[in-house]
Amino acid sequence: MDNQDLLERIQSLVEEEHRLREASEEDGDDNRARLAQLEAQLDQCWDLLRQRRAKRDAGENPDDAEPRPISEVEGYRQ
Repeated sequence: MDNQDLLERIQSLVEEEHRLREASEEDGDDNRARLAQLEAQLDQCWDLLRQRRAKRDAGENPDDAEPRPISEVEGYRQ
């Protein structure tokens, strides 16, 4: 997966997140679990994109970057 693929995946997840948030306002909290999944997947995608960019900037091969487990990504401090 290259950077463009990652950005397209992020855009798709964001669009779904926005649809679910709008539906949640109307339908209550039925979509809470899916929203949590989307947020975790987005965090994982952003982390991978940052890894790829860092490797490229360091003169390394960005294709060597691998997705970290969601449990690890979700544990990062902001």
